[in-house]
Amino acid sequence: MVSEAAGIRARTYYRNATGRELDAVLTFLAPAGRTVQVRCAIEARDEPGTCQTPMEPPEESAGTGFSAVAEFAGSGEGDSTPLLLRSGSNSVETEGS
Repeated sequence: MVSEAAGIRARTYYRNATGRELDAVLTFLAPAGRTVQVRCAIEARDEPGTCQTPMEPPEESAGTGFSAVAEFAGSGEGDSTPLLLRSGSNSVETEGS
């Protein structure tokens, strides 16, 4: 997750050297059950890229409890499309031992 003066958003960085197009789904989970999901087509090229959600306004992003999950899979239809990677955001550390 990326926190800026304008608010907070989920962002994932990637490099696709597989030689084929991939699909990515980035899910941004906000407090109180609000969820934003973005789909990104990942071109088959060995150049770095990003996939990101829209910015949540600062007044809505002032607290904690945000998390994000990025999933990358082969592009295509049906059950023959394998999930290649699922990655989640770090959990927030709490005080205490």
